[in-house]
Amino acid sequence: MQFIETELKGAYIIEIEPHTDERGNFARTFCANEFKQHGLNYNMVQSNLSISLHKHTLRGMHYQINDFQEVKLVRCIKGKIWDVIIDIRPRSETYCQYECVELSENNLKMLYVPEGFAHGFITLEDNCEVAYQVSNFYSPENERAIRWNDPEFSIKWPTNDPILSEKDKNYQDFERLAKN
Repeated sequence: MQFIETELKGAYIIEIEPHTDERGNFARTFCANEFKQHGLNYNMVQSNLSISLHKHTLRGMHYQINDFQEVKLVRCIKGKIWDVIIDIRPRSETYCQYECVELSENNLKMLYVPEGFAHGFITLEDNCEVAYQVSNFYSPENERAIRWNDPEFSIKWPTNDPILSEKDKNYQDFERLAKN
């Protein structure tokens, strides 16, 4: 695996390096030792699968607070998505900045999302499957989110009319905190 730090400190694009022969290929998608060597959290406690039937289905921008903050390791295993992260760590030099990366079944990239980031994605094709591991157990009481079109961030999504859950439609605008 090749670890490439994004402009948002602590977030990485991880490129899978397949070994190919006449049968096809084999690639490691997770190795605790390699994550540890890069100073990344490698304690993943839960694996999730998101299946979206339609192009422009948007899920996000979600995060957990308190002792339930989580690292996410996100990979698109079928189709193609536009994955978005926002740094919401008030003391970070990249506070309130966002980054986007295309993940697909063909480009063999994963996104490592550190604690203190909001995360979401939009499908770029029908029938997308996204697999991700998380470092903490889901806690509904500690779940928070930012509305997908919050003017604080002005994220450039590939559509202005995404398919959203009722919950994702109704999130509030983000409240910027002082950088103390």
